[in-house]
Amino acid sequence: MLYFSRWKAAATILTALVICLCAVPNFIPSDIVAGWPKWAQRHLVLGLDLQGGSHILLEVDSNAVRKEKLETTRDDVRRVLRDARIGYTGLNIRGNSVEVRVREDANAGQALTKLRELSVPLGGILGGSGQRSLEVSSDSNLIRLTVTDAAMLERIRQSVEQSIQIIERRVNELGTVEPLIQRQGSDRILVQVPGLQDPSRLKELLGKTAKLDFRMVDSNNQVEQALQGRVPPEDDLLYSATAPKTPYLIEKRVLVSGGDLTDAQPGFDQRTSEPIVSFRFNTSGARKFAQATQENVGRPFAIVLDNEVISAPVIREPILGGSGQISGSFTVQSANDLAILLRAGALPAPLTIIEERTVGPGLGADSIAKGKVSSYVGAGLVVLFMLVTYGLFGLFANIAVAINVAMIFGVLSMLNATLTLPGIAGIVLTVGIAVDSNVLIYERIREELRAGRTVISAIDAGFARALATILDSNITTFIAAAVLFYIGTGPVRGFAVTFGIGIITTVFTAFTVTRLIVATWVRWRRPQRLTI
Repeated sequence: MLYFSRWKAAATILTALVICLCAVPNFIPSDIVAGWPKWAQRHLVLGLDLQGGSHILLEVDSNAVRKEKLETTRDDVRRVLRDARIGYTGLNIRGNSVEVRVREDANAGQALTKLRELSVPLGGILGGSGQRSLEVSSDSNLIRLTVTDAAMLERIRQSVEQSIQIIERRVNELGTVEPLIQRQGSDRILVQVPGLQDPSRLKELLGKTAKLDFRMVDSNNQVEQALQGRVPPEDDLLYSATAPKTPYLIEKRVLVSGGDLTDAQPGFDQRTSEPIVSFRFNTSGARKFAQATQENVGRPFAIVLDNEVISAPVIREPILGGSGQISGSFTVQSANDLAILLRAGALPAPLTIIEERTVGPGLGADSIAKGKVSSYVGAGLVVLFMLVTYGLFGLFANIAVAINVAMIFGVLSMLNATLTLPGIAGIVLTVGIAVDSNVLIYERIREELRAGRTVISAIDAGFARALATILDSNITTFIAAAVLFYIGTGPVRGFAVTFGIGIITTVFTAFTVTRLIVATWVRWRRPQRLTI
């Protein structure tokens, strides 16, 4: 165990040195690090509890998801029956079902067959369960399509996943540093933005669905009749986004949706100097928008955002370039926010803020100070204990533990990990475990010396026989850390990450770095007696 070939010794030193150097950017001023290559700029990010910031817990509106799913099913039923030229009546949503009555009994069987094709096997994590999206039943000529609970859960899961991606784009557009955005439970999303002390703008951005539609204004029906409750079935009664709230009768048919946008940028109108938002469609959107404007010259169309009319200009001439601009009494910030929302895309369902917390930088600084003090005191006591108990070998152990801690910071920096208070606790606990490994080795060497072995033989046997015990101990501890990481969230995961990395570096330093130091010392001094 004490023999190290040159290549093996060089590989051990090089590995430890490279990983330790990865921690260097954390101790260099950021303006200097900014001039380094990108791969050398990776560093630790202080968590919310260490530098302050905003903590927001969002919940996906499951009722909106359910409503959207049922409306989509209703539209599918209408499309299928029209394509099959089957007459129907009473197409409605009742509870979790869509009901439709076939006019002629002779067509009931054909309609049932066609509508059963809408029920498809579920994908995603429920793909292997054999469950389907709809339960289709009939009673005479009344056909009922019920959305299954499994399909609804799958739709909510998909909504959460889509929302996380969109939230990441919106938060990143704010220029915040290393936000933490992750799923929590079945229908919640945790957003933590370190360093952000005023979350009002962030909440405003997250609270908007940002569903943008271009739709025609219905000029053939009277708004006054709609205000009296007689809204035409093919229209929606919507109001302007700005005060005074002006009612509009807007066709339900969507000409172009916000999903066809490829870019949106804030700017200023060259004639009025008012803030505007310029947008550009993709090829498909540009074609649809050009066709719509060609067919409706002289008619007003509405730009609708989250069921509010931003503006309703009249089409003066066909717009064929695939781009345009939105004006609507914007301020500079509201135009910038709208551009951010349009670039990030629309949320699949509204989000509700159910928990909000802001941690001040003073509390974070206090946490860092107390963390430093506890770390210094703990490390000092460990160093003193090892020196008093094992003398020179205690010094070797302390050097190995210092390298171990530096390697932990290096690995965390390579991962761009977020360091929290529980993470610091994990590092401190790792120091104890690293020392424990050395204690096991040294006690084993003592036993071999008492058994009458020579110094070199006792050291060699000490490392060899302690290996199995240390491996068993660290593997079981690593399993516990892995379980914590798998089932835990937030700070618990931070603890599990630092603890797990610390266990790996502990095994490495105990059986390579410490052994290399001891082997080098033995080769240099060739001791005949050993006091340990």
